Amino acid sequence: MRHTPPKLKAALCGLALVAATALPMGAAPAVAGPVSAAPAVSAEMAAASKPVPKLGFSTQTLKTLQVQFQYQQTGYWCGPAATRIALSAKTSNLPSQQQLANELPTTTNGTDWIGQVTRVLNNRLGTTYYETKEMPNDPPTQAQRNLLWQDIVYDVDRGWAIVANIVAPPSNHPPGYPNETIWHYFTVIGYDSSDSTVLIADPAGFAPGETYWLTFNQLATLIPPKGYSA
Repeated sequence: MRHTPPKLKAALCGLALVAATALPMGAAPAVAGPVSAAPAVSAEMAAASKPVPKLGFSTQTLKTLQVQFQYQQTGYWCGPAATRIALSAKTSNLPSQQQLANELPTTTNGTDWIGQVTRVLNNRLGTTYYETKEMPNDPPTQAQRNLLWQDIVYDVDRGWAIVANIVAPPSNHPPGYPNETIWHYFTVIGYDSSDSTVLIADPAGFAPGETYWLTFNQLATLIPPKGYSA
């Protein structure tokens, strides 16, 4: 995770519009009074406030993976930390973040490319299962969205976590992120098809907890122009 210089926070203003209803001829005028409306809750806010089940819990529509979580140990080790979380879904023989930083490799500028994560996941697990999936289009195409959802469901159902490389501008932040553009890696460890949400294990420490829900739509808009390992 790397930070750009902080940007000025934009003031947000809400505007409530109340539609007037025409009275029929001869009807008595309505007495004016205060009008109150419940504030709209966005899908992203609803997802962020959704309770996280015990990891490993599953239902007919919901599936989560049991993982060993660690926060990233430096400001630029999100790649190693996210990779370690993904490895923990498959093995208890886990390297340190320092070892993974050496293998990726990760510098003070971060981890350059999601393909480095794919290579280390496969090497560490002795497999060729993981592939690098690029999402260069911003916004992503419908085909890219479809593939991402299919990869999440297919992999999580089979016990594989997904590592995503994201770019989060101030206008599109996961919970708790500071008001600046964040280049980051986190791990997808679950999904709920009943409301199209995905469970994130985020090593950054911005959110109140280790894990949280995002809407699938938000995840799909965070990854471009980067990619993911699945």
